[in-house]
Amino acid sequence: MNTTSCSPISFDFTGRFLPPVFILVFIIGLAANGWGLMSLLQNWKKLKMINVFVLNLGLADILYLLTLPFLVFYYILDSKWIFGDVFCKITRFCFNLNLYGSISFLTCISVYRYLAVVHSLKVRGRLTLTHSVAISIIVWLLVGVQSLPDMFYTKTGNNTEGCYDTTSEEYVEDYLKYSLGWTLTAFCIPFLITLGCYGHVVVVLCTRNSIDKVLKQRCLKLLFILILLFSVCYIPYHVLKNLNLWSRVLSKYKICHQWNNGVYIAHQISRGLVCLNSALNPLIYPHGHEDIPAQLRRLLQQAREAVMRLSNTPIEVPV
Repeated sequence: MNTTSCSPISFDFTGRFLPPVFILVFIIGLAANGWGLMSLLQNWKKLKMINVFVLNLGLADILYLLTLPFLVFYYILDSKWIFGDVFCKITRFCFNLNLYGSISFLTCISVYRYLAVVHSLKVRGRLTLTHSVAISIIVWLLVGVQSLPDMFYTKTGNNTEGCYDTTSEEYVEDYLKYSLGWTLTAFCIPFLITLGCYGHVVVVLCTRNSIDKVLKQRCLKLLFILILLFSVCYIPYHVLKNLNLWSRVLSKYKICHQWNNGVYIAHQISRGLVCLNSALNPLIYPHGHEDIPAQLRRLLQQAREAVMRLSNTPIEVPV
């Protein structure tokens, strides 16, 4: 440990790593979410309670995906933000709405599946579409209130062309406290609820032979997707975000460690991974509406038939 001066952190990695990830997520996420939302809206009259949560999940993704082109330009221009301070804060706010909105609606889906499997007789006929709409409004309000303080932290500092995802060095200590509380309420608690719900669901699915096999398979597939999202996207991001903030606080007081640069790079990788949630969330759509898997199978069948027709078409060679 060095207490005199800290070696500068290399920011070059961010500019090389994040733009390709953002472009990939933008293309895949927009196509997948657009198709999924259209499929849900085409069957609007058949919407069930879980569909409303899936619909809101898709809207949260679209909201964030539309900001990605601006962030790509930001990093390509060597971290120079040309769209103004207000739009910078709006862009970061959209990211937080997407992230914590996604976690919250995934938690709602988990609770719904838990009630449908474990307490099916008690809740039958009691949970309506109105309940899911009301819950969705409450979720958006809570996520918005939790994310709002982030907009009051400076995103530029001395660098007027910057657009920080957290805040400048001057306020990093206060931001760390806010981030820890935010992580607890918006990530840890929903994660534990999801874990508890699906832990109980798995026990019930494994012990009750009376449960429909199709429902059992869908629940286990959804569990796998949730494990994938939390382990790849959400857990690394929250751990490394707060660790990076702590590292910045230590550096502010000239308490330096050799791992500072490694933590920064790992945090940037976790930012890319958490961004992937907007491309992975559409995996939830088939579990929200019964018609979507059938539509997907028809689409794949049509694609296979088109490929077969092209491969069987004779090529005429001019004589």
